[in-house]
Amino acid sequence: MKRIIRFSKYFLPAVIISSTLIVLGLIGLATKGINLGVDFQAGINEQIQLAYPAGEVAFAGKGNAELTVSETQLTMVFSGAEAQKKTVTFDFRSYATLGSLFTELAKLDGISVRIPDGAADLPSSLLVPTYQGNTLLSMQPVKLYRAPANEGERFASIDVIRDALKPLGQVSVQTVNPATLQRYLIRVRDDGSDPQFTTNVAMRIRSLIEEKVGADRVVVQQTNYVGPRFSQMLGRQSVILVLATLVLILVYSSIRFRFEYALGAVLAIMHDALIMIAFIVWSRMEFNTTTIAAILTILGYSINDTIVQFDRVREERKLRQSDRFVDVLDTALTLTLGRSIITTVTTMLAVLALYIFTSGSIKDFALALLVGLTSGVYSTIFIASAFLLFWENRKEKLSAARPVREAAKTN
Repeated sequence: MKRIIRFSKYFLPAVIISSTLIVLGLIGLATKGINLGVDFQAGINEQIQLAYPAGEVAFAGKGNAELTVSETQLTMVFSGAEAQKKTVTFDFRSYATLGSLFTELAKLDGISVRIPDGAADLPSSLLVPTYQGNTLLSMQPVKLYRAPANEGERFASIDVIRDALKPLGQVSVQTVNPATLQRYLIRVRDDGSDPQFTTNVAMRIRSLIEEKVGADRVVVQQTNYVGPRFSQMLGRQSVILVLATLVLILVYSSIRFRFEYALGAVLAIMHDALIMIAFIVWSRMEFNTTTIAAILTILGYSINDTIVQFDRVREERKLRQSDRFVDVLDTALTLTLGRSIITTVTTMLAVLALYIFTSGSIKDFALALLVGLTSGVYSTIFIASAFLLFWENRKEKLSAARPVREAAKTN
């Protein structure tokens, strides 16, 4: 027969270690707090791209003309009472260079263009998309921008952006892949001291970066603002979501197993959640909606692993009714250990790839999952099972003491 690993010997040390980690996490939570992201704290969330001027487009015709640049094409929309309504699309595959694209664009009625020296032969696919919406053209030229054509044209890095934004205080800057495009996600918190925070900070971000990299090199692609009321509501809903998950798991486990099994399962996933919180607090990882998603993912993974283990415990107990419960428990854990290791390692390989090859919030998500996966396997063996053993031992002691108490009452 397969050698049985006496996991029960290590239940008490494991509980002590887990309790210490959780207490340290709670101390850190009380003293340091959580590094809340903009999702849970009011602030501005802006995506910019550092780029070169690629040309200018003006419109002097009748009606209105709107220009939109996407990843694959440039679109012109003409409208208005005095103009013929039409939409003209220029696909970058058909107009592969900026020169050919601007030449064709200039053939439209009322459109005039200007292209910088040396830019005509560059790929039109380098044009920076107008994410902020359509650009309404007028006689005042509108500038278009392009991404760096090669590595030699890159003129900044994330460190440069962080250094430029130091006057704003606590600012989060992340690279938006691919890094060659020089796109960055900037998050600035609103402490409530500036009533015109959104307008002032957005202008300040651009001016501070331009002081570092030069004028006319910054393109604002997206700007989002999270208000105080929304951030507070999102925080409350996240707490309710996690608590509701725990309650539903308790109900499901009670139906699937006996109540003590359900309590052990819930205790294990509460352990995993608190361990992840402790890690987030002490690593100063940003706590945002992605982090909530990681915690809920781990709760689901952990309860699945715990249910598989408890299923085996229940089967072994039916087969070995005369054996001590601790022996049944050690046998069941040993028999399912290989399955737990294989499942966890294969999952970790996929998550590890995310951690290595991504950046920003996805990298943090992967790191949180790695910690949670490790905690999930550990808690199933040493927390849920330890509680189950404690419950059974207590029940046996109470059963053994009952005749003694009844005899004492009779006498």
